Amino acid sequence: MKISTKGRYGLKAMLDIAVYSSSENVTLKSVSERENISEKYLEQIFSALRKNGLVNSKKGAQGGYTLSKSMSKITVGDILRVLEGDLLVVQEDETEKDIMDKCIQKNIWDKLNSSINSIVNSITLEDLFYEYNKETNPEYIYYI
Repeated sequence: MKISTKGRYGLKAMLDIAVYSSSENVTLKSVSERENISEKYLEQIFSALRKNGLVNSKKGAQGGYTLSKSMSKITVGDILRVLEGDLLVVQEDETEKDIMDKCIQKNIWDKLNSSINSIVNSITLEDLFYEYNKETNPEYIYYI
């Protein structure tokens, strides 16, 4: 499994929205300029995100995008599954069904799939937001 540019840019754009939407809607043009991602590509990404209920859009002069729910309620897994589909190393239907294949599926592929999904479901947009702020404002980090 390899995460495509769509998935990587989608995560980056969602984090951008989280960082910059606290007081206003965020335009795709501003995301495009800050993140150096084509505005046309962002339109495709945000169309999928909007259709799947992760962002809200508003048209007009004060238009743009906001998160549809709290950052703590949106996981990396939610975003990646919208943009990439199922996060599987090997689909079960891609393997033959003899005993050896079943053994490999159960002991390797199913465990890898489960681990990947567990990790991406445990990281929220709020976690990424916190880490971003830690990196951009290092003077606020306290060491004990």
